[in-house]
Amino acid sequence: MTEPILRGVDTVVSVDGVITATGRAEALKDEIASADVVLDAKGTTVGPGLIDSHCHVVLGDYTPRQKTVDFLASYVHGGITSVVSPGEIHAPGRPHSAIGVKALAIAAKTCFDEFRPGGMRVHAGAVVLEPTLEREDFAELQRAGVHLAKFGFGLYQDPGDGVNQVRWAQEHGITVMCHSGGASIPGSQPITPEHLLKLAPDVCGHVNGGPTALTASGVDRIMDETSMALQLVQAGNLKSAVRILKRAIQTEQFHRIVLGSDTPTGTGVMPLGVLKTVAELSSLADIDPALMWAAATGNNARTWELPSGFIRQGAAADLVIMDAPWGSTADTALGALAVGDIPGISAIVTDGTLRALLSRNTPRAARLASSTPSLTHFEDAHAADSGPGCC
Repeated sequence: MTEPILRGVDTVVSVDGVITATGRAEALKDEIASADVVLDAKGTTVGPGLIDSHCHVVLGDYTPRQKTVDFLASYVHGGITSVVSPGEIHAPGRPHSAIGVKALAIAAKTCFDEFRPGGMRVHAGAVVLEPTLEREDFAELQRAGVHLAKFGFGLYQDPGDGVNQVRWAQEHGITVMCHSGGASIPGSQPITPEHLLKLAPDVCGHVNGGPTALTASGVDRIMDETSMALQLVQAGNLKSAVRILKRAIQTEQFHRIVLGSDTPTGTGVMPLGVLKTVAELSSLADIDPALMWAAATGNNARTWELPSGFIRQGAAADLVIMDAPWGSTADTALGALAVGDIPGISAIVTDGTLRALLSRNTPRAARLASSTPSLTHFEDAHAADSGPGCC
C-alpha cells in the first residue's frame, strides 16, 4: 500500500453494488450517460468507505454498554461503511458454555447478514473462545459461515491455556483477534506479550492499548517476532499508537497496521472514531494521510478478507466523498487530515446506493457533492445546512 492514491482517475462506475470501472470521465462517458444516478464530487476527494475493525456490536443497532440505539447508522455518517465485530461480548448474560458461545456467534452473524443499519456492512458473529470449545465445535461454526473469533474474554485460568482453541479456529478458516494489554472490562484479563507470542493469533487487537497499553519493549517483540496484524484503535493509548506507527514505517511493516475504534465501550459511542484516528495519526506521526486512510480500508479488507476497502474493479461500491471543512487552513480532505482536522463528508455510498448527501456528524464540507437527478430527500439536508451557524 505504498501508492494509495489513484492517479489519472476522476470517475468511478458501479453496477449492482460493485465497482465496474474507474478512469477518466471522457473515457467513461457512455457509462455516465446511462447511469441511473450520477454523483458529482465537485473536484473533491473520493475514498473507499472506512472499515472499523473493532466495533462492539451485539444484536440490532443497539449497544447495551452505552444504552444507545441507532449508533451504527450514526457511524455511517462518520464515513464508516463496514464494521468488524470483536465478539458480541456486551450481550447481557453472555454465555460461556460451548453451545452458548456458538449459538450467540451464529445468531449474530445470521441477523446481521440480513440487517444493514444505515446501509453499512456488519461483519458480526465473532465466537468468543472458551475452554469449553472442542475441535468439532469449530467445524460446526465453519459450516455455519462463522469466520471471526475473539480471544481474551473466556474463562481461562491463564490466557496461555487457550492455544488449542486458537489453533482449532485457525484450522477452520476463522480469523482470530486477541485482546492485548491490561484488562478492559470485568471478565477480561491482562494479556501480555508472552501470552501473545504463545497464542499467535492473526490480529493483535488494540496493540496500542484497549485502553491500557503494552510496554514498548513488549510491542517491539510482537513486531519483530510475529507476523500478526497490528491494530491501532481510538479507544487506546495515543502516544503508544504514534510510536508503533512510526516504527512500522521505519521497519517497512506498514502493511500490518489496521485501524479500528474499539467502541462503543467505556470510551463511549464515537461515530467519528476511525476518522479521528486517521486525522490524529496523520498529523502527529507526520504520515501521508492517504496511507492512513489505506490502513483503515485496504489493510483491514486484506486482513479480514472483506469485499470492500478498495476503489478498483470488482470491489464493493462503498465510497465516501469528502472535502476540507469550512474554516480549515487546508483546502482538500487530505490536507485537512494532515493538519489534524476532521474532513467534511458530503456523500456516503454503500452497495452503490447513495445513503446520505451530507454527514450529520462531520463539520460541513467546503464543497458539497450533488446528484443527478436531484434527490429531494437528500438535497433538503443541504438547504438546512446552507447558512452560517454556531457550534
